[in-house]
Amino acid sequence: MTSSRPDTGTGGLTAQEVAERVAAGQINRAEDAHSRTMGQIVRANVFTRFNAILGGLFLAVLATGHVGDALFGVVLVSNALIGIVQETRAKRTLDRLAVLTAPVAHVMRDGAVADIPVDDVVLDDLLELRSGDQVPADGTIRTSEGLEIDESLLTGESEPVAKQVNDEVLSGSIVVAGQGRFQTTAVGSDAYAHRIASEARRFTLVASELMASINRVLVWITWALIPVGILLAISQWNSTNGWQEAVRSTVAGLSGMVPEGLVLLTSITFAAAAVTLARRNVLLQELPAVEVLARVDHLCLDKTGTLTDGAIAFDQVIPLVDEGTEPIREALGALADDPSGNATLRAIAAEIKPPGWQRTTTVAFSSARKWSGASFADHGTWVLGAPEMVTRQVPPQAAELAAEGRRTLVLAHSSASLDGDQLPSDVEVVALVVLAEQVRPDASETLAYFAEQGVSLTVISGDNPATVAAVARQAGLPDNDTDAVDTRNLSEQELADALVEHRVFGRVTPGQKRQMVGALQAQGHVVAMTGDGVNDALALKDADLGVAMGSGAPATRAVAQLVLLDGKFASMPAVVAEGRRVIANVERVSNLFLTKTVYATVMALAVGIARVPFPLLPRHLTLISAVSIGIPGFFLALAPNKRRYVPGFLPRVARFVVPAGVVSGAAVLAVYGFARADNAPLAEARTAATIVLGVLSLWVLYSLTRPLVRWQVALVLSMAGLMWALILIPSTRKLFELDLPAGSVWLMALAAAVIGVVLLEAAWRLAAHFVPVAEAESDASPQTEPASASSRR
Repeated sequence: MTSSRPDTGTGGLTAQEVAERVAAGQINRAEDAHSRTMGQIVRANVFTRFNAILGGLFLAVLATGHVGDALFGVVLVSNALIGIVQETRAKRTLDRLAVLTAPVAHVMRDGAVADIPVDDVVLDDLLELRSGDQVPADGTIRTSEGLEIDESLLTGESEPVAKQVNDEVLSGSIVVAGQGRFQTTAVGSDAYAHRIASEARRFTLVASELMASINRVLVWITWALIPVGILLAISQWNSTNGWQEAVRSTVAGLSGMVPEGLVLLTSITFAAAAVTLARRNVLLQELPAVEVLARVDHLCLDKTGTLTDGAIAFDQVIPLVDEGTEPIREALGALADDPSGNATLRAIAAEIKPPGWQRTTTVAFSSARKWSGASFADHGTWVLGAPEMVTRQVPPQAAELAAEGRRTLVLAHSSASLDGDQLPSDVEVVALVVLAEQVRPDASETLAYFAEQGVSLTVISGDNPATVAAVARQAGLPDNDTDAVDTRNLSEQELADALVEHRVFGRVTPGQKRQMVGALQAQGHVVAMTGDGVNDALALKDADLGVAMGSGAPATRAVAQLVLLDGKFASMPAVVAEGRRVIANVERVSNLFLTKTVYATVMALAVGIARVPFPLLPRHLTLISAVSIGIPGFFLALAPNKRRYVPGFLPRVARFVVPAGVVSGAAVLAVYGFARADNAPLAEARTAATIVLGVLSLWVLYSLTRPLVRWQVALVLSMAGLMWALILIPSTRKLFELDLPAGSVWLMALAAAVIGVVLLEAAWRLAAHFVPVAEAESDASPQTEPASASSRR
């Protein structure tokens, strides 16, 4: 397809022409931002479903004149402010890192090539394309030197497409071979590239199994609030003195059902994880990746750039014919004299000066062919590539060197000229070219960490299987796992079967990398894939977690959810540990918030049916929520935790919170009923109920933190001390409308608290026995049931 736009000259646009297009809005910049705007952040944290509910209840309480019962409004405002501050910090961090890692375009302007951000490309710009580049805008090819484009990210077709002059090129596709220039015909929101690049860096709200479960619970609560609210309002109207007391009691029941801090704390924890990882030179491009970090149980490693440092150095030439070394070095120097050459040719060029041969035809390297070549006037054709891809008779020395872990290529000669991308029929191998790769010094320690954490490893490379196996052994993979598989002749099913038994694979094509990721996912694994080259992009995109090296190709960084900015594979243990800490802690604090929802619902239903005043005032629930849920919840959300997340969040949480909430609600109703039957004043009965609920809430907190370490002991004891201080100090007792009960009610409250603790332990054990759910091993505290219950299994 050809463009109807006038051709841009070979010197590119002038500065005036660029300015005219910028003024006309014909620039490769859409409205999308790398992160949410401040207005979006404020709206997301303020205008929520539960903020609307609690805001209405807050206004209703203010109308009664009892300002002390509106204390939960202060929590509401502070929660929103904390959320805004935390997300703003994350926004600034991600925006800064996004700028540092943003791809650039090679543009011809005023007769010179310059690198500019892809956002600054304008309509009709003349752009250079080089191997590894991601096309930043739609356009029409103007020059092509062996240019091949991988459009699989757009079309799903894995075979590269050769591009000729006047062919169309789509943004988002990837240059895998050759070089060329194209004129942009569609930019900004009219093209694919901006959406791909910016969506990869978008600060997204969490969309995951964890958040889906939380949102499901919140929907249930929203619907439950309507009938419970009607029932409670009617009962309180008939059982209290005046509309003010009815409103206060109704608000107490409904506000207790709302886990107002749960969504906030989850969002804050995810955002804080992004900031924490950024400090470790890790760019988290999508927040949902935090959950995947915690769930990963299989890691696919690309050898080059991951186990090795990615740098290739020319080592030596081993002649296989009698012409001597010098003609061979000249041929290598001529091949390496290629501005679009890959890393191998650049390494050779650093050691061998070009002889000045006249190049007539070039076939650039591609990961599918695994060779590159050129024809030269008076010197014939020279080809450099993988031994088994260039010749059917692989020299024995090549196999021996590969077995030692040395990267070995063959140099071949032909008197015939290249015709397309087909090897000449009379090609003859004349030398072996040995390159050196350095295994990262921290690779062994990193692999050992993953083995200890139960994460399976698979090493995938396009290199010779023997070479890959040798590098894997040097990196510390056990010998029994380094029996390498040559994947060239394997079908998709054979490849999937091989993944069950083997851990090292060589001669893997880009399409096979993608197939391997899919096969592992089909086997039930949560797969992370690391890579830095263009040929890794497809697999990274399909993996549950794509991890790109900061020094990798722009296309690879664009599709990955995680970018190791310093390119250090040794950062991965800390990355995985951060993900596990975040998700495990979110699950733990969810137990706190949802336990409150359950006992508030139990009390609201019982009171609504019995038509008696609600056993607690809103300020009583604010006191208990702050001391046993809100304050400790923030500490627990940031605590160390190494547990691997597994699916089943909702059943595990339900198994904990339903018994905890039912027992707590029943104990409160029991002591409240006893006090009222004993003719205790309403204030004393409510105080007794507050004391019992406070004790049981602290026991729930204790159960979620044990076995305790020092800081957890300090947390639980300080919260208990704070609660009793607020109850016993006259001024705060007056603020919270607490009236210490008489002796008999005190004894009943103490008995109800003790019996409640016993029943909590028994209920958790019964739930663990009769409601089995998937558990994750942990060397930290249990998250969904008390330690004593889990330790018996």
